[in-house]
Amino acid sequence: MLFLRSFMILVLSCIAIKINLCFPNILSSLKTLPIDGHFNFEQLHHAAKDFGNRYSFLPLAVLHPNSVSDIATTVKHIWQMGPGSDLTVAARGHGHSLQGQAQAHGGIVINMKSLQGLKMQFHIGNLPYVDVSGGELWINILREGLKHGLAPKSWTDYLHLTVGGTLSNAGISGQAFRHGPQISNVHQLEVVTGKGEVVTCSGKQNSDLFHGVLGGLGQFGIITRARISLEPAPEMVKWIRVLYTDFATFIRDQEELVSGESTFDYVEGFVIINRTGLLNNWRSSFNPQDPVQASKFKSDGRTLFCLELAKYFNRDETAVVNREIHSSLSQLNHIPSTLFVSEVPYIEFLDRVHISEIKLRSKGLWEVPHPWLNLLVPRSKIQTFAQQVFGNILTDTSNGPILIYPVNKSKWDNRTSVVTPDEDVFYLVAFLSSAVPSSTGTDGLDHILIQNKRILEFCEIARLGVKQYLPHYSTQVEWKAHFGSRWEVFVRRKSSYDPLAILAPGQRIFQKAVPYSQ
Repeated sequence: MLFLRSFMILVLSCIAIKINLCFPNILSSLKTLPIDGHFNFEQLHHAAKDFGNRYSFLPLAVLHPNSVSDIATTVKHIWQMGPGSDLTVAARGHGHSLQGQAQAHGGIVINMKSLQGLKMQFHIGNLPYVDVSGGELWINILREGLKHGLAPKSWTDYLHLTVGGTLSNAGISGQAFRHGPQISNVHQLEVVTGKGEVVTCSGKQNSDLFHGVLGGLGQFGIITRARISLEPAPEMVKWIRVLYTDFATFIRDQEELVSGESTFDYVEGFVIINRTGLLNNWRSSFNPQDPVQASKFKSDGRTLFCLELAKYFNRDETAVVNREIHSSLSQLNHIPSTLFVSEVPYIEFLDRVHISEIKLRSKGLWEVPHPWLNLLVPRSKIQTFAQQVFGNILTDTSNGPILIYPVNKSKWDNRTSVVTPDEDVFYLVAFLSSAVPSSTGTDGLDHILIQNKRILEFCEIARLGVKQYLPHYSTQVEWKAHFGSRWEVFVRRKSSYDPLAILAPGQRIFQKAVPYSQ
């Protein structure tokens, strides 16, 4: 016993000595790397935060790169250290991750926004596109694109996100029914792999890496540059909202709008649970088409469904567009008195969430926990899903917007890493909750997490074939179930492009130096 105790003390002492000896060696090796940018070893708390405000893992250092070469040099250095090193690397854009996905505990966080200085290159012609840094914000691409009369085709609802961040997931908004997600509108990528190699890839060149990185959750490479497809940008937007009390009617109209040649350029919807005085809470920029009839409408605490539409146009097309909209709306089955219309500049419509962000920040309500849950629900199961979730689980209130709208699977490339339901049409259902800090009530974090768990458990028990968007799981078994038949391809790509599992540890899919199971 004495021998064993002495032996254990010796082993633990050696481990401690090794850690203490290795730590300064790692720091000094990073400090001497030939890079144009710099490492920050002290002010690290910002890199341990994200929009979700639920997880916080301090890195060893933050890299502020001045070039793609800085990123490649750093990753290659860690790759050459081999499996004996615990160092990992996470690319951090605007920090809009929800569950620590862009954090690297004791590793290196790369501040991708440092690459914003790389100039955008617009190419005008029959098939216009722009080459941008992976750390560029979509709002900046919009602003610069409008100077050329151009804009990307597909968006997210919030534009203050980086290109690399959204392309590592998918990038979905109300244009996706027509153009697909953002990952369906990329011609080419420049990627730094987990070996520190800088690779240019496209559908024809290094296509396996190209498709793997798109929607790949950062597992196969860091997106440092992207070639984004563009289209002529409109000047104005007719922004329309109508209400429904019947869910079946609501989704029937939605599905009709996203099939074939729709008049509208954007189709979304959201759920309004138990809100009284609806008109008093309505967005002030919206005006009822018939103020007298609208004033008579009472929600009476019912769950309502709002269809949100947008039609892009130029000012000289106003008369024609108004006739098209009137014709299309006449075929819908919404509550007639609840037609709300607004006319705004294109950029104001696309950047609409930022306006809300400014208001919330001013009230100290932006940097709170955001236990969001985003699901992709098969069309054939959406009624069953809605009856249980909106009828039995979320009965009293919601703690933020609940989005719900259909997209066409034909607009998604099944060669990418994104996993979607096995039906031609599926719905994005997004529970965008905000929790009140320290609250123990229905607006508190614990209550919302319990609701989320109940929703997921119902989907599992009812075998709805639901897939998470912006997925988060705690075990590799759960990840394997998420990817299903595509897990083997995912593992193969990881083995090819990041065999030491250096990249994106915050996703919790692979652990460094732990063998992958197929």
